[in-house]
Amino acid sequence: MTDGSRFRPDPSLSRAEMERLQREVADAAVFDDDCAVTPEDVRDGEALVAGVDQAFLVDSEPERAVSAIVVLRGDEVIERTHAVTELSIPYVPGLLAFREGGPILAALDELDAEPDLYLFDGSGRIHFREAGLATHVGVIRDAPSVGVAKRLLCGTPRSSVEELPEGTRVPIDADDSMSASEGTVVGYAYQSRQYPNSRRINPLYVSPGHRVSAGTAVEFVAACGGEYKLPEPTRLADAYADELKERIRDGNA
Repeated sequence: MTDGSRFRPDPSLSRAEMERLQREVADAAVFDDDCAVTPEDVRDGEALVAGVDQAFLVDSEPERAVSAIVVLRGDEVIERTHAVTELSIPYVPGLLAFREGGPILAALDELDAEPDLYLFDGSGRIHFREAGLATHVGVIRDAPSVGVAKRLLCGTPRSSVEELPEGTRVPIDADDSMSASEGTVVGYAYQSRQYPNSRRINPLYVSPGHRVSAGTAVEFVAACGGEYKLPEPTRLADAYADELKERIRDGNA
């Protein structure tokens, strides 16, 4: 197992130091399949999948993150855990792990289960330096991880992503804003849900975090299924984070 502790995000670093650390994370990341489970295992309920998401207490001083983790085996919730921690720096595009990575790691430290796969609300390899939140935390934990983002941070879709049929996958190629060679497939736009003759649903942007290839990453997300746009593990983690946020505001947590 790789010792990823040296990559822990330190919000006290300068921007140049943060970017340098991200390049080291990307060098340590494995963007090929090195995972003990397959998408079919996930679909058949034979794998533990952790969804990771956050909510934010923006009206507190200092601002705090509510990091939530929900672990599923098929449709069964195996465990829910969380952590509430202070945020040290504002949001800066491309440096999300230095704002949110520490709080997520605090929540992961509370986890009893040993997930086979982690799905993060955020990017993996679709990142300027190939080291988004899913990659950064995945490398630290040396765990198979996938980034599931709602917006495209960088890279170029090979074809239009407007009003895609449900199930469509469009490769995302690296562009000149990224450290990956131009034309490298760094992830996929994935149309998880679409309503015919109704409002348009934007695709998800799925990318490998660590120990998963781009193609397998999108297959894992598809295998998690669910009736909504988000894969079920991150959808439930999102709902749990919001539940915790309201309980904290009401003084019940």
